[in-house]
Amino acid sequence: MILYINSCVRSESRTDRIARAVLDKLGGEYTELYLPGENLQPLSEERLEKRTALIDRGDFSDAMFDYAKQFAKADKIVVSAPFWDLSFPSILKIYIENIYVTGIVSEYTPEGLPHGLCNADELIYVTTAGGSYDPDYSFGYIKELAEKYLGIPKTRLIKAEMLDIEGTDAEQIVRNEIKKHIRSI
Repeated sequence: MILYINSCVRSESRTDRIARAVLDKLGGEYTELYLPGENLQPLSEERLEKRTALIDRGDFSDAMFDYAKQFAKADKIVVSAPFWDLSFPSILKIYIENIYVTGIVSEYTPEGLPHGLCNADELIYVTTAGGSYDPDYSFGYIKELAEKYLGIPKTRLIKAEMLDIEGTDAEQIVRNEIKKHIRSI
């Protein structure tokens, strides 16, 4: 199963458009999780205490673990996240906070080292930027998380940048990036 994690809030999102071209190229069915439409909440003290107690008991039957189980079961993951204010949309961070559940997506060795439990063989991160793109504050974080903590062996960045610079043809940049990256999938 391909899981599409969509954190694009604009209905005419260029990031989403590129991600859907990637999904088309991958073929087959996919499950879309449109994060702005989900009822995702940051962990409050009350929710954190509940979650910790359930994890300690090994009880993952509560609905609060559904996102983590869905993520862990995916065979391939596509994330769309526009580059906003030097990072990705905050709803994506809240999602990550909700899925990072020890015992579902990760575990720790007796030496305290993380060991990923996710099934996915690849995570494809799609982003767009109005100016130049620095992956350190978005893709870099996702790559480290996927490879070192979630057990996803391969991550790929697909980006279109400089879209809002005066004199550039944003539409042409998007089309070029779709062609360039879709060939490599």
